Amino acid sequence: MFALPDPQIQPDVYKDVPLKRLLAWGVDSVLILLLCIVILPFTAFTGVFFFPLLFLAVSFGYRVVTLANGSATLGMRLCAIELRRADGSTFDAGAAFAHTLGYTLSWMLPILQLISVVLMASTERGQGLSDHMLGTAMVNRRAHFR
Repeated sequence: MFALPDPQIQPDVYKDVPLKRLLAWGVDSVLILLLCIVILPFTAFTGVFFFPLLFLAVSFGYRVVTLANGSATLGMRLCAIELRRADGSTFDAGAAFAHTLGYTLSWMLPILQLISVVLMASTERGQGLSDHMLGTAMVNRRAHFR
């Protein structure tokens, strides 16, 4: 077992992570929107009336499944970043669910999302609110842990 790298000793592990995280979020949002549009006809187009809830459900499922299977969403993989637990291990289904729940709650309460963004921009590891609560961090995928 190993722990998350110290940003003072291995700064490359966290280099440009906040920007990559933002780009990954944009890619994931577009993918989720496309999934919702594909699903829409299967709701006999009644999904138009509850589209925000459909988007929320698809987003939650997408994030849990992709994080549990590789510790990164497709957008994160494209940007070469991944989430790691405090001990340095990749996410399992429980960690993926907990992180997604925290992410979703932060979007439901804008003040929490604002706090999360400020934390990502100002902390050494670029951790958001959910990351701080769970002891997780986003790292560059190709970085080597010592």
